[in-house]
Amino acid sequence: MTIKRILSTLLAVAVTATVSIAQVKKPTASKPPNIVFFLVDDLGWRDVGCFGSEFYETPNIDKLAKNGVKFTNSYSACHVCSPTRASLLSGKYPARINLTDWLPGRNDFAYQKLQNVEVNQQIPYEETTLAEALKAKGYSTAIVGKWHLGEAPSDPTKHGFDMHIPAGWSKGWPLAYDAPFKLPNYDGKPGEYLTDRLTTDALQYIEDHRDQPFFLYFSHFAVHDPIEGRKDLVEKYKKKLAAKSADKRPPYILEGNPDSDPLTIEERVTLLTDSAYKGFSQLPRGTVKVKQRQDNVQFAAMVEAMDESLGRVMEKLKQLGIEENTIVVFVSDNGGMSAGNFGRPSKVLDPRTPDKHFSTSNLPLRGAKGWMYEGGIRVPMIVKWSGVKSPGSTCTVPVVSMDFFPSLLDMAGLPLLPQQHVDGVSIKPLLQGKKKLEREAIYWHFPHYSNHGMQSPGGAVRAGKYKLIEYYENGTVQLYDLEKDLGELNDISKQNPAKTKELTAMLHAWRQSVGAKMMAPNPDYVAGREPWKGFKYDIPAGAKSGNH
Repeated sequence: MTIKRILSTLLAVAVTATVSIAQVKKPTASKPPNIVFFLVDDLGWRDVGCFGSEFYETPNIDKLAKNGVKFTNSYSACHVCSPTRASLLSGKYPARINLTDWLPGRNDFAYQKLQNVEVNQQIPYEETTLAEALKAKGYSTAIVGKWHLGEAPSDPTKHGFDMHIPAGWSKGWPLAYDAPFKLPNYDGKPGEYLTDRLTTDALQYIEDHRDQPFFLYFSHFAVHDPIEGRKDLVEKYKKKLAAKSADKRPPYILEGNPDSDPLTIEERVTLLTDSAYKGFSQLPRGTVKVKQRQDNVQFAAMVEAMDESLGRVMEKLKQLGIEENTIVVFVSDNGGMSAGNFGRPSKVLDPRTPDKHFSTSNLPLRGAKGWMYEGGIRVPMIVKWSGVKSPGSTCTVPVVSMDFFPSLLDMAGLPLLPQQHVDGVSIKPLLQGKKKLEREAIYWHFPHYSNHGMQSPGGAVRAGKYKLIEYYENGTVQLYDLEKDLGELNDISKQNPAKTKELTAMLHAWRQSVGAKMMAPNPDYVAGREPWKGFKYDIPAGAKSGNH
């Protein structure tokens, strides 16, 4: 056989083999994108470097923003956590599913004119969660960290998640960040830090499921209290604070109840010189102190440890070669904790240890976690996705927690479920360069008293540049132009009666459309029994916890 014939024969065999292989191994569709939903607890809008913090260091979050889209008008569905978490997993307003307060919720007290609405104590079973929707399309699903949407038997595995770490702990706060963690079967090893340990477990999950599409709901306990930073980072920030020039802003400012005894801008500062307003408790005229400086070294250390966690996740995705096929969402569940927690109204905070009770400052935003002001509901948000048109860009279009459900399905190329995520709008067009969404307004409803201030319960609506807040005790309204007055210092409701009437009517119509439950009069109300007048209140045995 000549060399030419040998080569021809070999070529024929090779072609035949190739055809046979092609017939056996048909081309497969590309693997659907993985999803890492990185949810931080109680992180304020300005608690991140790329959102303006000059004290906390967040290089990994800042890098994510350079490779994705930063949303500067991102809102949580509520100013406390459980309702926001329910909304992002259900695609519905908290009012629509009657889960409008943190679980189990606040107790009623005699000085409150209205009764707190009784809420569902778990995300309703009849809701198809985002996890269930993704699982039905072949995704592995896991939650690492905080659940806070119901106690057993309504744990994450009953709502679409294949696994939960730490299993058996469904509450909304950890007991300790330094080992031992004192969580069921999750004590940690000596020297371990909770944020780091959860990250190690999240990385193992990614490693184990790299060959199939996965949904990792990485729901950190951080930076929720107890405010306990990792020791090495605490030392770092002690040195940084010592080298920092003196902050000319007052350490605290007063906030009162706009629905009964509003303070002027001047009074919020000048009353602090009055001896009656010293200390940390519920103060005269229904006021509390709100932190104005980012100088808590324990909290700063918590923020940086959380940032390191994101960095480790991104590095793992890169190492495994799946970074480009993974959608990464970074967001907080509500604003920063700038006001003390007074779930027990008579509580007096130790003035020697304010850093245990006040995490951060939300300036230039007003208010904090527990408030309808921007400091309670505006949150940092970043999305990284291979379909982003302009990495490193900033989007100013208002978006909200319910939008994640349809958005993630849309980005993953999966069918939408419009009967489920009825209140969400896909933000995919924004990521692709569009400048607006087809939505008239965003609404809030909180028929409860807050642990973080003496303000009346209320609701709010944002439509365009305007935001209206309505309080439920006496019907007071406030109107703000957020383009001109981001800090909500100038109530223009009296100067703009037509816009005030329009937004009030919109808010009332929306409440009716979603079946929002309203507060009834408190049958045990006694006028004049406010805690700052010397009346003592304790949490009765067996009552709801007041520590959120």
